[in-house]
Amino acid sequence: MNKLSERIENLPASATLAMASKARELKNSGVDVISLSLGEPDFNTPDFIKEAAIKAIEQNYHSYPPVDGYIELKKAICEKFKRDNSLNYEPSQIVVSTGAKQSIANVCMALLNKGDEVLLPAPYWVSYSAIVSLSEAKFKIIPTTMENGFKITPAQLKSELTSRTRLIMFNSPNNPSGIVYSEKELNEFAKILEDYPSTYILSDEIYEHIIYGEKHFSFANLPNMFGRTITVNGLAKAFSMTGWRIGYIGAPEFIAKACNKFQGQITSGANCIAQRSAITALTAPVSKIKYMIDEFNSRKELIFDLISKIHGFKLLKPSGAFYLFPDISFYFGKEIRGKIINDANDFAMIILEEANVATVSGDSFGNKNCLRISYAASKEEIIEAVSRIKNLLSKN
Repeated sequence: MNKLSERIENLPASATLAMASKARELKNSGVDVISLSLGEPDFNTPDFIKEAAIKAIEQNYHSYPPVDGYIELKKAICEKFKRDNSLNYEPSQIVVSTGAKQSIANVCMALLNKGDEVLLPAPYWVSYSAIVSLSEAKFKIIPTTMENGFKITPAQLKSELTSRTRLIMFNSPNNPSGIVYSEKELNEFAKILEDYPSTYILSDEIYEHIIYGEKHFSFANLPNMFGRTITVNGLAKAFSMTGWRIGYIGAPEFIAKACNKFQGQITSGANCIAQRSAITALTAPVSKIKYMIDEFNSRKELIFDLISKIHGFKLLKPSGAFYLFPDISFYFGKEIRGKIINDANDFAMIILEEANVATVSGDSFGNKNCLRISYAASKEEIIEAVSRIKNLLSKN
């Protein structure tokens, strides 16, 4: 009998990776699929970073690195925090991991006990809830709507906080909605959290540089919040280094030490060549990656204009990241190509199978009425993908 642990049996598959896998299967069978499902920039990693990797290889970096990262990289991260976020971390407060996902898992494993509560303002990144469950804690979703800008209110936060709330996960700019919380909005949350001193804040700021017309503000910069905030970041999105797998945290020292201890028993240090390249990436001026951000902004305007013309789609223009998160509940209960659409999962599957466009249901992001559409694709692919979806829906 091939019996697995209850832990793995109860663990949901990543919705984004599952859809990407399905799209690849169709592509491998000869179907012309346009993938708007993954949160992965379609740019090449900048040449100056690749050159740093080649140099590291030539300098014979090949041994196990320190579990929490090379000291040179940790110092570069401290300088980045100071330059971009006005945060003064010490190297002892930094832990480098194999991607920001591992950074988040480290924090949850280090902080959470069985029965602890974790608040997830919706919509949230798909892996948050699964990681919390693996940590044997319980997650509570704070719902939002498009009408309130996909943002929770201070009143909502206050009503959900209890003595068992150990952690709240904020993600701004947000995946999947693209919303950005302002300093004023975050400050209102901080005032409420002052009454709950045992609650920590995980601030996922992986999209901080991919922002349009707004200003990113770090939660740890709020009054009395530096010692209670774990700032998570990485190089995947802004530097187009998804496969290099470098994430990191800035945290209170006791949490950083705990994450280092846990990581030492799981993966040890992140890839040595990627770490050396990350030093070059983080010490470069942000202007070196501005061309990618400008292109994402241009694509955002294009796809927003195109999709807003599709009947039944309700849209909120994003202020950051590279996703649209339209409400497609208009189609629930309707028939498309002989299939009844009961929810966003059905809708995502029908446009994959009938229009050959891969997206992700909002269900796994904490919103059952929406669909995540990535515009980390060429303009030609975006135009063709939206045309296919529009043609499919117009024939019903």
